[in-house]
Order: sequence, then C-alpha cells, then structure tokens
Amino acid sequence: MEKQNEGVQVVEDGSDCLLRKTDAPLFAWPWKNIGNCKYLLYGPFLAKFIHSMYWKESMEDIWCLHVLILCALRGLVHQLWSTYNNMLYLNRTRRVSQQGTDFEQIDNEWHWDNFLILQAIVAAFVYLNFPSLANIPLWDVRGVISCIIIHIVISEPLFYWLHRLLHSPLLFPLYHWQHHESKITHPFTAGHATFLEHLLLCVVEGIPTLGTAFIGYGSISVMYVYVLAFDFLRCLGHSNVEIFPRGLYQRVPLLRYVIYCPSYHSLHHQEMKTNFCLFMPLYDMLGNTLNTASWNLQKEISSRTSADERAPDFVFLAHIVDIMSSMHAPFVFRSFSSVPFSTRLFLLPMWPFTFVVVLIMWLKSKTLLFSFYNIRGKLNQTWVVPRAGFQYFLPFAAEGINKLIEEAILRADRLGIKVISLAALNKNEGLNGGGTLFVNKHPNLRVRVVHGNTLTAAVILNEIPRDVNEVFLSGATSKLGRAIALYLARRRVKVLMLTQSTERFMKIHIEAPVECQKYLVQVTKYQAAKQCKTWIIGKWSTPREQSWAPSGTHFYQFVVPPVIPFRRDCTYGKLAAMRLPKDVTGLGTCEYTMGRGIVHACHAGGLVHLLEGWTHHEVGAIDVDQIDVVWDAALKHGLEPLYNSR
Repeated sequence: MEKQNEGVQVVEDGSDCLLRKTDAPLFAWPWKNIGNCKYLLYGPFLAKFIHSMYWKESMEDIWCLHVLILCALRGLVHQLWSTYNNMLYLNRTRRVSQQGTDFEQIDNEWHWDNFLILQAIVAAFVYLNFPSLANIPLWDVRGVISCIIIHIVISEPLFYWLHRLLHSPLLFPLYHWQHHESKITHPFTAGHATFLEHLLLCVVEGIPTLGTAFIGYGSISVMYVYVLAFDFLRCLGHSNVEIFPRGLYQRVPLLRYVIYCPSYHSLHHQEMKTNFCLFMPLYDMLGNTLNTASWNLQKEISSRTSADERAPDFVFLAHIVDIMSSMHAPFVFRSFSSVPFSTRLFLLPMWPFTFVVVLIMWLKSKTLLFSFYNIRGKLNQTWVVPRAGFQYFLPFAAEGINKLIEEAILRADRLGIKVISLAALNKNEGLNGGGTLFVNKHPNLRVRVVHGNTLTAAVILNEIPRDVNEVFLSGATSKLGRAIALYLARRRVKVLMLTQSTERFMKIHIEAPVECQKYLVQVTKYQAAKQCKTWIIGKWSTPREQSWAPSGTHFYQFVVPPVIPFRRDCTYGKLAAMRLPKDVTGLGTCEYTMGRGIVHACHAGGLVHLLEGWTHHEVGAIDVDQIDVVWDAALKHGLEPLYNSR
C-alpha cells in the first residue's frame, strides 16, 4: 500500500516501511503538470524547419527534421518491443516473470517517453552551440568504429559506476527507487526514471556520438544507428521475454561478457545488488557484481516448451467485437488497452490495415492467448477466437467459427482446465445452442463449459428497483430474455414481451407458474411501451424505436454491442458486469468498454463456477431457479455489482 505525503512516498510492504523522496532536486519532469500537452514541445522543431525551408529557402535547419525523425523512430522501437513483449500467444513459454503487469505499473510508466523530449531539447542546445554539426556527412566508416570504441571504453564504465552510485543508500531513496517500482520489467520500464537520471543518461549516450563528431569522423548515419541501437538494447534488457536461444552463451562463452539478455537484467531488478552494467556484463565481472546464476537462468527460460507451461484453471473465450475495438489490445497499445475502449481519432488511420489483418486471420488463424490474471492461486486466461462480430452473422462462416470454438474447448480439456466460459456470440443460440452442441458432441468432457448467462440475468434483475411493477422487454424470446421474463413474472412484475412469434411467446408463457402467467404479455410493436419507463433491451434498438420510450425511461441492456444512447432525456445502463474481487493480481487490461477490474457478467459467471467448484455444465436454457443461487455465490466470493438498486 502506498501513501502520498508532501514530498515523501510511504511504501508499506509487509513489515517493511520505506520512505521514498519525491521532492528531491531534479526528481520531477519540468512538464509533469501539462500531461499530453508535453508533445507541443516538439512544435518549435517543426516550425523552425518549415520556416527555414519555405521562407529562407535553405536547408540550414535540416537538423530539426533529423531530431523529429529520430524521436519518432525511437518511439517506434519502444512500441515494437512493447508489442512483442505483450504477444502472449507467441512468447508465453519464454517469459522471464510469469506475473502480469498491473494497472498501477502501467500508470507509473504512462509517460515513459519523457526522455525523448528531453533528448530532443538537449540535441537542440548542442546543435545551436556547435553549428558545424549540421554539416557532417551522411556516412563515414571510421565514425562507426570510433563510436563503438568510445562506447566500450567510456560510456559502458561510466554508466556502470553511475548506476552503482544510484543504488547507494543516499541516492536510491531519492531517485532510483522510481525505476525499480516496476515489478515486472517491460520495454517502457527502460524510460521510467527521474529527470536527473535521464540527464545523466544523456551524457552516457551523447559521449560516443559527439566524441566521434569532434574527432572528425562524425556522420548522420552514426547518429541514427547508435541512438536507435542504444534504445533497442535498452528495450531488450527490460523485456520480460528471453529472446536469445538456448545454449547460445554456452556455445560462445565470450558472448556472455559482450551483451546482456533479459534474464540477466531481470536479476538486477529482483536483487538490486548485482548486474549493474549498461549492455556489457564484462564490467560487472570487473566490478565483482556479476550474478553467476544469470546464464543458468537464461538457459532454463530459453529451454522451456509448452509442456512446461502451467495450465490455467479458468478460460474466458472471447472474440473480436469489431475492427476498431480489435486495436484495444495490450500488444497494440498497452496504455490504450488499460482504459475502457472508446473510438479515438488516432485509431482511424490504422483501420484499413487492421481490417486486412482480420481478413488474413479469417484465412488462417487459431484461437490465441490474449491476457491473464491471478486470483487465490488460480490462473485465469482470456483466449480470443480470431473472428469479428460481423462474421458471426455470415451463414457460410458458422461452421468454421464453431470448429474454432470446439478446438478451444478440446484443447482446454486436454490441458486439464476446469472451466471455460463462452463470451457473447461464441454462445449464440443459433450458432451452437448456447454451447449445447459441444457438450452433446463430447459427453465425456472434463472441462466444464459455461455460458455464464445465469449470472448475467441475475445482474440485470438485481439492478431493477423492487418497486417497479412493469417492464418492456425486447429480445424477449432469447435465452436471457426468457429467463428475465420468467423471473420477473414470479416477482409479480408485468412484462411486455416484444415478439412477433406467438408460438415462441406461448412456450415461455406456459413455463411460468399458473398464477404468474397473467404477468407475461405479448406485444408486437414498440408503441406498446410508450407509457413504460423501464426498458430492458436484448435486441438492437434504432433511434426511432427508442423514441417511443417516455421521458425519464431507463434502458437496461444485454445486447452486444450496446445500443447508442440517442435519448438525452433518458438514462442508459451499461452491459451487465461485475467488479472482480480485490485480491486479483496481474490484471492490466480492460475488457472492452468495461472499467478497470470490471468484467462482463458472463466472464464473472464462469469465475464463480470455478470458485464454487461446480461440476455441471451451464449450457442451453437458463435455469431460473439457479439465478439467486449464482448471485449469492458471486457475492460470497467477493464479486461486486456495479450499481445498487436504482
């Protein structure tokens, strides 16, 4: 637990209480309080270049363009490393730490790119004080050799001793603790440090490039290659994925002193007493700070196979909602995926490329691991069927989608997973009967297949105030609509069931107790609800259809995607959801439009199934008698409703 006092961060960790200064000189970034407006600091570079090019008609300020391009490329290097780091479906067996990155760490590292702005400003000062740097050639092979030598001889030992100094009892609680507050290393962790530390890093990084230029061997290529290689190796070391192959250091022993690896640097973050080097463990060996377990750890991690992987206890089988929301993934933009999804302008240019990727996945792609979290010693994962919502409504795509879902269920069964919960359209009644297709086809499944709709119904029903005596229900003959109608009828609530099919209505009508059947009323038009202020939407509703609701109506809904709130004089509920228990760890991704730590009710329903140890499948029609049972179990295990009765 952390408490923020003025100038001091109190960190309580078990029996330890650490005081970490936050008001030390040069601790905070000068633009800390302006948020994303910090990117306006790049404006003068662009303005100066444009002014020079179009008004002076000269290229004397081309260096401004080089600074901007280099910053963009450096940001891309970090982003690509972040993407790879979060592709769990590719690298889950080679992860250094098996824990997940939580929201707290993501927030702490949100402004990881502050150092790019700092180094752009430093570069401006250097160019303005040494104008001759603008005239360096494009390439000079002597500069490459000189830059490497200067890095090895000066930058590496300088960083090593500065790093050790920052770990001293005097400076660590003043500055370096911030870098080490990230529990799980990530490429963005490389940039997460104080203003002072990055000023020192400017010196370390600037010596080889400027030194090469001052001895007459400088070139534009050296500037680009060295700076990008520097960032690449920083990201490599802070990656949570071991990238070097098994036995590499054993086959080439000298290599272990030339270049570090993610496993090597992870030990520094764990113990903080060894492995201080920048990129070359040689200096740890010379300084007697090399952790000899580094190479065995690298060999062990790089040797792992899927057989060594821990099987999850619970899987939530989701799918892509639409093209835009498919970019709401930790391997696309980690920060964006850590907040509820909403359409952003920066996503629009990426839409065509993303659409092509979705089509390619349609041709050849399997269910993939998306995210995970832990609760009470149990590992819970989200798998994604690589199909978008619109594909579920294409008749010729149904067989292929069911095959993917079936393969996921059978894989879960082989792995010994206890519960697999089907999300949204993966349990569509017309597609597979709410999961009954798979249970009937494979009667000996050990994994429990769950649609989670019992808890979804419970969440919706417990949001409706007890004094409501009439509701309007669309999607009334669906699996959820049927259960909601029957439950409300038992509560003596009149239900206006919107359906054109008298036959389907009557099947539900006769299921209700005789004394409750009068509360179920078939209606065929939205106009029938023009006096009803409680609408439960289970089918997409157009603006015209919503217009029949009287002013002050509240719309509950279980339709995916949720309806667009057109009526300003009405209120709209979100999709049925619950907040996960407080002891969840490693969660750093929001589920679609849900807030942090909130999951769809069908996800929560599968989790309850696991925590209760129930051994039955929950597929097909909802057992109305179980609605209260599942609701009570959810509350017992610490799941929380988002809204009390209105």
